[in-house]
Amino acid sequence: MATCPPYPTRAHRHTHWWQRSWVRYGALITLLALSGLVILALVREQTGTRGFLVGLGLAVLPVPLLIAAFRWLDRVDPGPWRNLLFCFAWGACAAALIAIVANSFATRWIATATADPAGADTLGATVIAPVVEESAKAAAVLLVFLFRRRDFTGIVDGVVVAGVTATGFAFTENILYLGTAFGTDQLTGDSGIASVTAATFFVRVVMSPFAHPLFTVLTGIGFGFAALSTGRHHLRRALLPLTGLLLAMGMHALWNGSAAFGEYGFFAVYAAFMVPSFGLLTWLVIWTRQRELGTVRAELPAYVLAGWLTPVEPYALGSMRARRIARQYARRHAGKEGARAVARYEACATSVAFLRQRGRRGRAGADFTVRERTLLEALWHLRDVARPALDYAARATAPPPVPVPPWVYPYGGTPGAYGLRTAPSPYAPQAPYATQAPHNPYVPPYHPYAPPGPHRP
Repeated sequence: MATCPPYPTRAHRHTHWWQRSWVRYGALITLLALSGLVILALVREQTGTRGFLVGLGLAVLPVPLLIAAFRWLDRVDPGPWRNLLFCFAWGACAAALIAIVANSFATRWIATATADPAGADTLGATVIAPVVEESAKAAAVLLVFLFRRRDFTGIVDGVVVAGVTATGFAFTENILYLGTAFGTDQLTGDSGIASVTAATFFVRVVMSPFAHPLFTVLTGIGFGFAALSTGRHHLRRALLPLTGLLLAMGMHALWNGSAAFGEYGFFAVYAAFMVPSFGLLTWLVIWTRQRELGTVRAELPAYVLAGWLTPVEPYALGSMRARRIARQYARRHAGKEGARAVARYEACATSVAFLRQRGRRGRAGADFTVRERTLLEALWHLRDVARPALDYAARATAPPPVPVPPWVYPYGGTPGAYGLRTAPSPYAPQAPYATQAPHNPYVPPYHPYAPPGPHRP
């Protein structure tokens, strides 16, 4: 683990021009830019210039809150911003363009074939739109899963990627709906709370800003479970994302069809289905994040014994509160650069822990040693700034000593009141690394805060 061979050398081979990264990035940016221009022209044509500007100003309000919420969920092992930028752009431009063109074509075709425009609109909203929109948004999750596999390691990553994609899609859709509502108010002369714009804003931005993210998050969870599956279960890895996509389509169809359930059908579906589902998925993501912190605390002690980390760091890096205190300490004593260095240190240490876990489960890949060495060297270069901050954070968040009977710690502890002793401090010096007993590098050693006793070296 800590001692690894030098970087392997790769034989030189000729790469075609379409295999170069700058060509792929250029093609992707061009595709998204063209989609953005086309969707801009289509929305402006339907809403008018004033309607477009009003819709844009109102639709942008929930976007920072949703992006911040998904970024908060991803704080344990944050992914690169370029992935989130791609997902938002795909949802706002490419997915929205696909949805507008496909939904309009399908609705017109059904209306022509059945000679029932009202029925075609209902069928398009409840059947066509969920299938088209969720498939278009799922394409972004699939692309990140395939081409940014190192950044897609579990459920939280799937939730964040899917949620940001759906946020971009909802942003464009809200511009269209709010701009159209403003145009209607201009024709009827309504204004204020009684206007169609105010009602649309309340329903789409105030009551249900999480609707589209909630649908697509089900697809992201399916991809997240697929990322956790081992390479031998190919059928499971294919069925899990498909199952998530079908659930997203079903929930979307139920939401769009709620108006057909009567006058209060929308509010009934909202209260009885949407809100509980949102709460359940939020609990699942937070529980998964706590498990990720547990992985950090379980995997990093092996690197303590190897000398890469200090004994207090697994505890500090496994607590979000301790991480925040460490960054604040570094900002006070080393400025913004120090805080950024501590943040990078925390990210690298977390990546090492997850990489080690995947290695034990046989999912790390052939370049496990090279990636581990790269991350450990990054930790080593940042240690001078990060270690004092993490040590301070560990001391600030450590639980107080608990009085225990003297026979519990016959070889350690300090006298306490009423003939009791307090448990020895977890920060007491440990045995030097050279004197530690050898252990299997893929089996987490004893916790550095376990009380000393005859069973410990």
